[in-house]
Amino acid sequence: MRSLAALLLLSLGATACSEAPKGERGNNMAENDIAAATSVDAIQQGNGIANNSLGASSAAAPTNRDGWVGRWIGVEGLNLTVSKGKSAGLYSLKMQYGTDEDMSGTFEGVGTAEGIAFVRPDGNQVLRASTGDDTGLKYLAGKTDCLKVKDGEGYCRR
Repeated sequence: MRSLAALLLLSLGATACSEAPKGERGNNMAENDIAAATSVDAIQQGNGIANNSLGASSAAAPTNRDGWVGRWIGVEGLNLTVSKGKSAGLYSLKMQYGTDEDMSGTFEGVGTAEGIAFVRPDGNQVLRASTGDDTGLKYLAGKTDCLKVKDGEGYCRR
């Protein structure tokens, strides 16, 4: 239950703890969501679920991203499968996110206002709605139903 409470806090991060003037926000606004709700060392590497080290007594429900459930295809063998987690607003992300064999895994995420926030070995990430053109990947150009983690890493429906 403590882990769930911490994940629920992720959805509050930007609005409750990190309102910066519009001109001072970086490209990765949801990075503040993760940092405000928990620290990286509070994330259990084994399951990606945040421990509730903040002792908060209330939290809002995570954002529903159920429309993203399913298989998404990237370039050069990259792929993503989004599945519903154990509770509403929680998701399992099974992904091959790089061409190296060790750049794959299953990560637990939580729906936020920005997308699905999760942690993998290369740090805090947020999966966001996108277009193929926004991914910066030539192969995905022209596609409209896509998800993007960062420039050069995107997945689209067929």
